[in-house]
Amino acid sequence: MRQTDVQSVPSVKDARLQMRAHNQAGLGAEADRAGGSLRFLSRAAVAFQIVWCARAPSFGAAFSVPSLSYSQRGLSPKPLAPCRPRYNFQIRERSGNGDDGGDDIVPSDDREEGDNFFKQIQRWLVSDEGREDARIYTTSLTFALLMRFFIIEPRFIPSESMVPTFQVGDQLAVEKVTKLIRPQERNEVVVFTPPQAFRDFLDNPDSKRAKEALIKRIVATEGDEVIVHDGDLFINGVKQDEEFTNEKAKYEFGPVVVPPGKLLVLGDNRNHSLDGHYWGFLPRENVIGRAVFIYWPPWRLGNDNLF
Repeated sequence: MRQTDVQSVPSVKDARLQMRAHNQAGLGAEADRAGGSLRFLSRAAVAFQIVWCARAPSFGAAFSVPSLSYSQRGLSPKPLAPCRPRYNFQIRERSGNGDDGGDDIVPSDDREEGDNFFKQIQRWLVSDEGREDARIYTTSLTFALLMRFFIIEPRFIPSESMVPTFQVGDQLAVEKVTKLIRPQERNEVVVFTPPQAFRDFLDNPDSKRAKEALIKRIVATEGDEVIVHDGDLFINGVKQDEEFTNEKAKYEFGPVVVPPGKLLVLGDNRNHSLDGHYWGFLPRENVIGRAVFIYWPPWRLGNDNLF
């Protein structure tokens, strides 16, 4: 056999080394892809968190109901929205002998000596990783904002008008799509802009509080005849089974027929709610969306009695 033929045959050791290098290259590529996916998901999650965990708009604060002893505990301070991200930047102090004999203040260990924070940000923005992160944040924030304004948004309960369905401090998700597909139905809990009749009922109808969104339950739709008698609600002559109410109503109401394009809404806490039995009917176009589930606090998670 010629010498050149002997040299062209790779040894077993060389073959193993080549195979190991090939496998390591493949694993490295998979790790890079996995790392890129994790980086995208983490950046997108932060963007959604910033939009969603921003202070959830509350409903109208507790209004005084005439001739009723109405609880004002709904005006208590609001708890922080859950999982709000915080970012801390810290400067480390290091002992040293300067010209004045005092200590030197130097940047923390995660920055190069002599650089300041803004230079570090500038370097990050012009880097490939920085441009990729900026793209991810921009896309995610845009999508999250569109989702919040047009599909679903968080809301905060400040008063007791919907007890026991909602407690003060509950945070809930309100979806805005169903109203575009079908009319609202009885027993749905809806968020709405107060009609002018509600504002006229208040002492200061032009105040900011008078324009804040409210949340009540739909008890009747257009064409329904409504009567509240001896604490019970009757729709079209049929007594309604309302296990979600806090107590029986202590007022008489009706009979009234809901006009076309209108709704009648009442609070589940019937005797402590400034609702439709005071100010009348709610125009359908004032509905913002319907409550679909409570997401905070965790022990209240769910959607019992919301549909």
